[in-house]
Amino acid sequence: MTETLHMPPVPDLSDGPPGGPADGRADGSSAPRRTSWLRRLGDDTTYALTAMPIGLVAFVLVLVGTVAGVSLAWLAIGLPVLAATVLTARGFAHLERLRLRSLQGRVAAHPEYATAPPGAGWWRRVLTPLRDPQSWLDVLWSVVGFATGLTAAVVTFCWYALVLGGATYWFWQRWLPESPDNVTLASLVGLGEGRQPEIWLNTFLGLVALLTLPLVVRLMALLHGGLATVLLCSRADLQGQVRREVGGRSAAREAEAGSMRRLERDLHDGPQQRMVRVAMDLGRARHADDPAVAQAALDAAYEQTRTAIEELRALSRGIAPPLLVDRGLAAAVEELVTRSAEDVHLAVDLPAGLGSHTEAAAYFVVAEALTNVAKHSGATRVDVVVGVDPLDPALLLVEVRDDGVGGAHTAKGSGLAGLVQRVRGLDGMLDLDSPAGGPTVLRALLPLDAGAATDARRDPDAGGGARARGARR
Repeated sequence: MTETLHMPPVPDLSDGPPGGPADGRADGSSAPRRTSWLRRLGDDTTYALTAMPIGLVAFVLVLVGTVAGVSLAWLAIGLPVLAATVLTARGFAHLERLRLRSLQGRVAAHPEYATAPPGAGWWRRVLTPLRDPQSWLDVLWSVVGFATGLTAAVVTFCWYALVLGGATYWFWQRWLPESPDNVTLASLVGLGEGRQPEIWLNTFLGLVALLTLPLVVRLMALLHGGLATVLLCSRADLQGQVRREVGGRSAAREAEAGSMRRLERDLHDGPQQRMVRVAMDLGRARHADDPAVAQAALDAAYEQTRTAIEELRALSRGIAPPLLVDRGLAAAVEELVTRSAEDVHLAVDLPAGLGSHTEAAAYFVVAEALTNVAKHSGATRVDVVVGVDPLDPALLLVEVRDDGVGGAHTAKGSGLAGLVQRVRGLDGMLDLDSPAGGPTVLRALLPLDAGAATDARRDPDAGGGARARGARR
């Protein structure tokens, strides 16, 4: 089975199908689509040339509707006309977001529009779109987007015309009428009279236009697409950030509350019960008349005390492992590998200034993964990788891979479920891929936090970062 858990679970902000042109990241952003320069030129050309006709239709409909709605606002029909115009602009905004995703490879997040509550009256439903700020940004885009679309289309068309006309001038110039009174461009720049200088000049201009064509068309696409992104997607990005922050705080509170409940339960079921037993044994020894009975009670109390101390140490490691606090993540992960009974191969390459909460989350991801491997997988080899994500330097990658039987699932145990909350609280991403028969891959992406540096705790031999590579059998 395969399970992918993205933290936090934010509603889909796109109009397009899943698995679109961009790969999702932990922060909600997407990796840019990689295309060849020829495909990029074709997409930019299509985007720029179609911007003018689409923008023209949107400009006419929205401008006429807005003027008519505002003019008739004093009548009952004015507001419905204005609402219809806003919805029309929203439709063109949806179309532009689709174009941004399909032709420009942008994320183009879809905003959440205001909607009337269930059971609202007709007038409430009509007026709700007029109260939404994004609706008026859509209207603004339909007006000003026509200007950038016209510029992009005209410049792109003229540049293609310059390329085709200049590069082929040597062929079609023979059909041009020739007159002694003709003043050519070549003669004006001092290259001489006649067709030959004109051929060389136009061919040169055509080749220059050809070489600069991808750059010019790209700039026109960026001009139009950049304005569209600002007006149509920036508010959606802010909405997504707010949802992620709220979800992250909620997840952190849930994880903290769950940890406190588990700690309270473990203390009650473990050390507290043993200390009650110690008190009873000491009381029995105190009132015993037989020295042998008193000695047996003292021995039992001693064993219970030792067991309680071991349980308290285990609980303290679950809260904040001393080695992690004192020496940092690299040393703590190495200590986990040393305690493991499986064949664990470790690769650690950490940046300087890693945040303490990021270190703790990474540590518990590795610890829980190794615990599950030992209990359930039957693996003969485990690979642990902790380091900067090669696709995004702002993320810390924690990956644990084993060749066990697979079938792991977050719903099967509280340990993995707790990791979900812990990673979600950091606005990270957790992927669990564990098909039946294996292998199992647990991968976490955690945002780096340079603000809570922990360099002072590092091993002095580790330098600016922490690096460790090795294997343990």
